[in-house]
Amino acid sequence: MNELNQWVERLSREELVWLNGYVSGILKNSLREGTKNVALQGKVTIVYGTETGNSKKLATEFVSKARKQGLQAKLSGLDQYRLSDLAKEENLVVVISTHGDGEPPAAAKKFFNHIFESELALSRLRYGVLALGDTAYPLFCKAGEEVDTRLENLGGKRILPLQKCDVEYQESAEEWFQELVRSFSTNRIELGVQTRTQNKIGRRVYNGKLLSKVNLNATGSLKETYHFEIAADDLIYEPGDAVGIIPKNSIKEVERIIQLLGITEDQIISYKEKEYQLVDLLTDKLSISYLSDRVVKKYATIVQQNIPGVRLDLIDLLKIYPPSSEKQVAEIIQSLEPIVPRLYSISSSPKVHEGEVHLTVTRNCFHIDGVTRRGLCSDYLARLEEETSIEFYVHKNLQFKLPAGDKDILMIGPGTGIAPFRAFVEERVSTGATGRSWLFFGDQHFHSDFLYQTEWQDYLKTGGLTKMNVAFSRDQQEKVYVQHKLLQHATEIYEWIEGGAHLYVCGAKSMSADVENILLEIIGVDGKKSEEEAQLYLNRLAEDGRYVKDVY
Repeated sequence: MNELNQWVERLSREELVWLNGYVSGILKNSLREGTKNVALQGKVTIVYGTETGNSKKLATEFVSKARKQGLQAKLSGLDQYRLSDLAKEENLVVVISTHGDGEPPAAAKKFFNHIFESELALSRLRYGVLALGDTAYPLFCKAGEEVDTRLENLGGKRILPLQKCDVEYQESAEEWFQELVRSFSTNRIELGVQTRTQNKIGRRVYNGKLLSKVNLNATGSLKETYHFEIAADDLIYEPGDAVGIIPKNSIKEVERIIQLLGITEDQIISYKEKEYQLVDLLTDKLSISYLSDRVVKKYATIVQQNIPGVRLDLIDLLKIYPPSSEKQVAEIIQSLEPIVPRLYSISSSPKVHEGEVHLTVTRNCFHIDGVTRRGLCSDYLARLEEETSIEFYVHKNLQFKLPAGDKDILMIGPGTGIAPFRAFVEERVSTGATGRSWLFFGDQHFHSDFLYQTEWQDYLKTGGLTKMNVAFSRDQQEKVYVQHKLLQHATEIYEWIEGGAHLYVCGAKSMSADVENILLEIIGVDGKKSEEEAQLYLNRLAEDGRYVKDVY
């Protein structure tokens, strides 16, 4: 120190200024070298839980970028992740979407159950969670929030605060990941619990016109399944995508609610920092039918009543447990949640129907306590008249996409699950695809429920569709479903799969589970594999993008 001081004392002011810059430069270069060395030694596991493929796409991109920057990065889907590894992880990145009513994707449920049902010791874990969601839904990024909080409660330390991304997620996700990589370089941990502010770019909303509405079910059917044709300017989508529609409530129901609330329909109400006339707020923005348990609980707290934990309409609540003051009325309105968009698979190819999008929607009817109820959005669509304006947006599905034109495809879609496959076949015919196509369809009755029957027959005659097998469950005493038809053609189906065919399933979750069990049986028997080997085989198909599902 003495030698340094003596040396510095001999320097002029100009020389000291120069020396300051010189030493600063040395220090910066030293930090860069240190950054590189730390990064090269860093290890990170990046896992994803996905429903439509966005989380998988992002996680795959993250792994590629991490490796380019010197990190040892490992990628795994949460359905394939070895749960026993969690307690051994040092650095974990979770990319997870939220599905349905705040639920994690089906593929992530095993991981979800594990962290919430086990008392793990994760004190050595550093982690970061990137959550994908849609702000149009009331429980935006709920699954990601819950994973983030649970990992902290189990002793983990955040590398970065939770990042929540809206439908246009690429920019904010990229910024978050680059900051995460930098945290490895500087070897720092940020323990803040506040959610980061992210850039949100609104989705494009189309103002379309309903050109045509046709009931595809014949007389005698127990169903109403409508084919809708909607025109819009500058329409962009691909087969496999879906359309998001925010329905409107019945004006008669809205008027009855306003009467029960005891206020005028033109009264101005502030909701989420915006002002609306009450009638518009209740018609266009707020969910008033079949309220969720959490909303019913809020209502019970507001009116100070003991209300059973069941789903009820707002009208029923107002009749049975009326508010006693203007303050309670205001609180009830604020407790209501936004109308959730409904997604419907697109049933058209833009190459065949330029400027149009087609939908296939069954009017949903169900019974509660002997009362017939209808699904909000399907009933809203079924009541629309032709030439009516309708707003919608395109929901991209990066996973449910056609392969190259020379690849074979197997399509399994009973009921309205047929929708994306109509789009697939139209697209393949229009592009001159050479690969074979095999469709499995099922419904209740041949004569009344064979959706798009003449179209399929024409495709079979002209070669647009190679094979088609159908199952109509109620045309005979013993019910027959698509999974039974799959089993009847087990050997040929396995040959198609072994030959490189891509396998698609669309429709109800319960059907999807039954179909998957049959596929496992086919792979086991015809492929001469054990149960475990069959499952691994199907998992590999899914990882390679050759087995994809669009279920609801």
